Amino acid sequence: MKAVRFYAKEDVRLDEVAAPNALGDSQVLVRPLTCGICGTDLHEFAGGPIVTPITRHKFTGATLPQILGHEFSAEVVETGRSVSRVRKGDRVSIQPLVMPLDDYYSRRGLNHLSPSMGCIGLSWAWGGMGELAVINDYNANPIPDNVSDEQGAMVEPTAVALYGVDRAKIKGGDTVLVTGAGPIGALVILICNAVGASKIFVSEPNANRRRHIESLGVAAAVLDPRAVNVVDYIRENTEEGVGVDAAIECSGIELALNTCVEAVRNHGTVVQTGLHVKKALVDPALWALKDITIEATWCYEVTMWPRVIRMISSGKLPVEKIITGRIQPDQIVEKGFRSLLNPAGQEMKVMVNIQ
Repeated sequence: MKAVRFYAKEDVRLDEVAAPNALGDSQVLVRPLTCGICGTDLHEFAGGPIVTPITRHKFTGATLPQILGHEFSAEVVETGRSVSRVRKGDRVSIQPLVMPLDDYYSRRGLNHLSPSMGCIGLSWAWGGMGELAVINDYNANPIPDNVSDEQGAMVEPTAVALYGVDRAKIKGGDTVLVTGAGPIGALVILICNAVGASKIFVSEPNANRRRHIESLGVAAAVLDPRAVNVVDYIRENTEEGVGVDAAIECSGIELALNTCVEAVRNHGTVVQTGLHVKKALVDPALWALKDITIEATWCYEVTMWPRVIRMISSGKLPVEKIITGRIQPDQIVEKGFRSLLNPAGQEMKVMVNIQ
């Protein structure tokens, strides 16, 4: 079978690999349908290996070269004899995290924080950019007929965004600042609208991304932080100039994090969702003076899949609106990775059609 595999920095190949030949009692053989290219995949391509294992992963045993793809939908081909949640022919959305189910964190429902955690498509023998993949039964989440293959693949990044919105405690009528309007930021914006935020302010320096967010029609203002003082603008456009109730930082940029702290009202909440690649200089004295809550997120709770699927199925969360490109596996490098890494590029979210 064919699969897209990561070898090293800027070395991704469409290979012929052996198909799975063994299935555990609690495992599921799936045929990936469509798969999103994630920011993590881009980091691996541009500067990896980072999370892809050079030596054998301590829990999964995976090692390079790695079949990529952790944002995907699939069709069930075969199930192990102990599997009852799904059956042959079901369409599923993949929750890609794999971990011991009986360690300290998993026993407390914090599976995503297990030190032994691996991820399908990053540190597992299989991934969503192959013609077949083996997953565990708990990784498979059925999707209803009115949720498309692409929407099913979008559940994973939507879970990342929803976890950030949850941690920000956003409720109907709240005002929100979102810094960074890449795929996760765009999904945060859609979710904030879905849960009833009254004003959503967006800060994004990339003109193409600003235009895309404006086209969604849910933001009160989409600002270029190089041309507008974002904090001043928000103070001028919130009640009594106090600032927003919550700010969600989705870029991993020091300046954006500090903008969120300044823009949020006293006793508000700032959530760091974008991943920083270096240490940031911050002002904890200002955090204390404003009596704010600082939250940081990693991945998502693995139980979020049914909730995200219901939100998409209801029509209240049109995640497909952020998709800008659709490619084939043999186009993955030029029309996938390089296109998304191009600062002047037009793409926001690119989906790979596997079958």
